[in-house]
Amino acid sequence: MEIEHTPEPVPASEPASVPAALPLAVASPVPSAPTHADRSTGLVIFGVLQIILGLMAALMVPLIALGAILSRLGPGGAMHPRQFLSATASYVFLSVLFVWLGVGSMRTKRWARSLTLVVSWYWMILGVLITVLLTAALPVSMRTAIQLQQNGPGAPPAAVSTGVMAVILTIFIVFSAIVLVVVPIAFVIFYSRADVAATCRSRDPVVPWTDRTPLPVLGASLVFFVGALYLVATGFSTPIFPFFGRYLTGFAGAVCFLLLAALDTYLAVALFRLKTAGWWIAVVTVPVRLFSMAYTYARADLMQAYSKMGWSDAELRMLQSSPFLRSHVILWWSLVSLVIFLGYLFWLKRYFKIPPAPSQAEAVPVQAG
Repeated sequence: MEIEHTPEPVPASEPASVPAALPLAVASPVPSAPTHADRSTGLVIFGVLQIILGLMAALMVPLIALGAILSRLGPGGAMHPRQFLSATASYVFLSVLFVWLGVGSMRTKRWARSLTLVVSWYWMILGVLITVLLTAALPVSMRTAIQLQQNGPGAPPAAVSTGVMAVILTIFIVFSAIVLVVVPIAFVIFYSRADVAATCRSRDPVVPWTDRTPLPVLGASLVFFVGALYLVATGFSTPIFPFFGRYLTGFAGAVCFLLLAALDTYLAVALFRLKTAGWWIAVVTVPVRLFSMAYTYARADLMQAYSKMGWSDAELRMLQSSPFLRSHVILWWSLVSLVIFLGYLFWLKRYFKIPPAPSQAEAVPVQAG
């Protein structure tokens, strides 16, 4: 008799247990691929361009010295020493600034990227205003200079025709537009790229001082700081201060420039620290400066102020013949610049929000029973 054998069910295979002594997964750390394009080569290229610009600014110093020497042979007299010092200091500052930023860009520093972006924005805005100023006033200035030369006693006939002068002015204005507008636009486009910022962050992980405040606020803070330096230089070189309908010269003018420089220094620090009081002081004092400047230019005699500074009659005649002063072009250019900056300060209000006062529940600490 055949016994029927029922097969026993095969038990399900249990998952192999992992020994406790071994880790669940052993993997060597693999560096993650960067999520952005590396722009270090572009940073080096633009850094070299900035160094070249700095060297070009440095070359202007001997040219200014040569112009000061040649001005002694002209009918208007020699260049005033204060003008020479002011122009030299300006180009030395620009030379140091561009070389410093260029070296920082080549080293992919985060602070160099932030400061270059701020400088490029202001460079572009001021370049547009300067190009418009040159286009409007330079032809008139050259025409006036030629007429003064022709009307002088025993003056020779004009060596350059009107057509040739127009071509020269056109080339000069186009070159100025390239340097003052096109070049900074290229810097703004490159340094505004997200991958450029990411490249600087990855290669320079240390948070610099430029990242402690929003970039637009950093720009306004730097404007006040550079303005303070300019006011100090002007107080020592040309202390002619417009003060509500009159020009303060000499010691009084120098003191006013230094006081205004101290105010701008405070505003630079206060805005950088996002202090609301600093923002309010800025938006109140800038319109006051606008009114004082416009009211003084309209009522006071600028030539008389320069005569009090010891300028000779030949220097005053040469200065007065300039259409930039006679047509108040520089005044309007300065007023437009300040109005634009005032509008920018109002736009920055979003970064200066007063923190809400704590509620009563948050103010009173809860004691544990």
